[in-house]
Amino acid sequence: MAATYTYWISTALLSLLYLSSAIAYVTKGAWVRQALADLGYPAYLVPVMIAVKVLGAAAILSRFSVALSDLAYAGMFYHLLLSGLAHVGVRKPGGALPAAVGLALLAASFFTQNTAREVPSPYVLTALL
Repeated sequence: MAATYTYWISTALLSLLYLSSAIAYVTKGAWVRQALADLGYPAYLVPVMIAVKVLGAAAILSRFSVALSDLAYAGMFYHLLLSGLAHVGVRKPGGALPAAVGLALLAASFFTQNTAREVPSPYVLTALL
């Protein structure tokens, strides 16, 4: 039962992190473009990242396809890892804090998903639980 609560709480918080980030990308476009430029990324990534963040959260929450949900978990893992490393790389470790929190939520959500969902993911090692 605890694993089910862990799954739903971590998944809800991870989705909230991604959706609030997408909303910030939409409402604070100039600030986001400048922040990405400071990290060395081009501004044309903003609309792509808005779509990816919303679709990734939707794929995990709806889970109409286990394969698509697992792909969203993988994409979020690489996004959060590279985001954190980009902030550390430009000597702004405080900016890596949301990525670190996101990675912890992602791990909790991914490794407990088979206890809370009807159709299990083949990539979760159930022996860890």
